[in-house]
Amino acid sequence: MLTLTDRLLAHNDVQAAANRQRFAAAGVKVVNLLASPGSGKTALLERLAQAARGAMAVIVGDLATDNDARRLRAAGVPAVQITTGQACHLEAAMVQRAVDALEAQGQLLKDLELLMIENVGNLVCPAAYDLGESQRLVLLAAGEGEDKPLKYPALFHGADLVVISKIDLAEAVAFDRPQALRAIATVAPKARVFACSARSGAGIDALLQALWPVPL
Repeated sequence: MLTLTDRLLAHNDVQAAANRQRFAAAGVKVVNLLASPGSGKTALLERLAQAARGAMAVIVGDLATDNDARRLRAAGVPAVQITTGQACHLEAAMVQRAVDALEAQGQLLKDLELLMIENVGNLVCPAAYDLGESQRLVLLAAGEGEDKPLKYPALFHGADLVVISKIDLAEAVAFDRPQALRAIATVAPKARVFACSARSGAGIDALLQALWPVPL
């Protein structure tokens, strides 16, 4: 089993390197968004799209349905859905095919500034798979548990950015922000941390400054 997993990851890494080269040639920044189901990934992307000051597109990964992609397209964002079926994560080859589909629809990579990849809602499997991204963004929703970074260290350890999402609910769910920050600092000491609310817009401008490839 370990040998098979190593082979799968090695194959994935080859495609991830090809993706990264393709993204660099097009001059587009690519962000891999990882979180548990219900943490507010799609709502955050909708809010970012509304506030964005440049060309942005999204690749959405989910086990079933294209609901999230349709939500994002309704918000005015070019979006392509990857339906994984039984797979609990996205792989680099899936992203490569999704980019091909995006370009087939007329949205060329070279015309984008930011490409967001909404990974499958899962805190384990996606951590192991490089997609060719420039940055990894991990969400921790208020109310999910302040110790979640300690329970899923691999995912948070690889994060460049950590967003405490649904911060507008912090008081209602008795969210202990200092405890959550200590947990994040333990496993992801180099990650930049933001507190955001897709509903109110709090923290969105600061997050955009960190995500956008050029100064806003």
